[in-house]
Amino acid sequence: MTNTLSANAKRNAIFLVLVASLGYFVDIYDLLIFSIVRQKSLHDIGVTDADMRLQGVYVINMQMFGLLIGGIIWGVIGDKLGRIKVLFGSILLYSLANFANGLVHDLNTYAVVRLIAGIGLAGELGAGVTLVTETLSKARRGYGTTIIAVIGLFGAVAANMVGHYGWRNAYFIGGGLGILLLLLRLGTFESGMFKNIEQADVQKGNILMLFNNRKRFLKYLYCILIGAPLWYVVGVLVTQSPEFGKALGSTITLSAGDGIQYTYIGISIGGIFAGVLAQLTKSRKITMMVFLLLSLVSVVCYLSCKGINAQDFILLCSFMGFSVGYWATFVTIAAEQFGTNIRSTVTTTVPNFVRGSLIPINYLFNLLVLHYGMIKSGYIMMIALTAISLFSLSQLKESFSKDLDYVEDEKNFAS
Repeated sequence: MTNTLSANAKRNAIFLVLVASLGYFVDIYDLLIFSIVRQKSLHDIGVTDADMRLQGVYVINMQMFGLLIGGIIWGVIGDKLGRIKVLFGSILLYSLANFANGLVHDLNTYAVVRLIAGIGLAGELGAGVTLVTETLSKARRGYGTTIIAVIGLFGAVAANMVGHYGWRNAYFIGGGLGILLLLLRLGTFESGMFKNIEQADVQKGNILMLFNNRKRFLKYLYCILIGAPLWYVVGVLVTQSPEFGKALGSTITLSAGDGIQYTYIGISIGGIFAGVLAQLTKSRKITMMVFLLLSLVSVVCYLSCKGINAQDFILLCSFMGFSVGYWATFVTIAAEQFGTNIRSTVTTTVPNFVRGSLIPINYLFNLLVLHYGMIKSGYIMMIALTAISLFSLSQLKESFSKDLDYVEDEKNFAS
């Protein structure tokens, strides 16, 4: 009987990791599809070449703002009502928004629908990682989140491939993938740790708990800041690669779609190495430090590649992607830093706040470009973000072997 229960638990855990991985696959597909079809889609709805970069920033900022809002909404729902409800609600909203995205004909409607899609998308990664970290053992949860990252990040490859068949079709296909995933999730089960506190007399999903205690707030802030360089690399250096190519003296127009595809292939491979390194060293902090320093080196190589050609671009994007392959490690760190009663809130808001950090990053980068140009501004932003991330990492405690079956003290005090 015990062996049967153990076998069932193992099958359930494998199925959960698979569902979370496919959810992240859809997450990445939708997150990047605009960057891939940016020029073609904006041109088709009447945006001129002269306005292309700034109007593209406007639309992607709306998408990222949606992720900020959705991160809070779905994170709180996950802690109050359960992780499974987030997995169903978020993918449904995302799917409907993507179908609508394929029907837009003006810039503002495009931006508003991307905002709604961002809200829906925000629950995917956090709920999946929360379920996996709470279900798998301490020794195996790192492998589980690494598998999620590796499978999920191939959503970028799919997005680039689908993008060649028309930008409207790309959004319709994204919505269809979401509906299929919704059906697959009918077999998922709730986290045992959440069930243990579901009826307990403890505050669940109270986001104010992250702000009413100085030590807890700083820990939360540091969890966000350690991931910021990744979204600068993807959201600025690769997304705006056509403009960077011109600044570097390229004789061809660099393809943002190809850049994103190879960046995410690199991220997938880097994610495997990051996961293995964390298991070997039994330290997520050492792993993050290694990859943060490597990402700085990769960006310096990219920004110093004068006369960059298509082959150089693909190699450099793969290198930059590999060097920021710490996404799963970073999200796992966030999940391991907080108790079960606010873990979903943290694990859902942290990656979405990192994604949302692209809004101020874009704003600051645009200001720098006015004074220093694309290349110098690229260096300044990466050096600053890396320094902030390394400092934030130094302030967090190692969490590799931490027991996660506990709740946060809800008292309001400063420490």
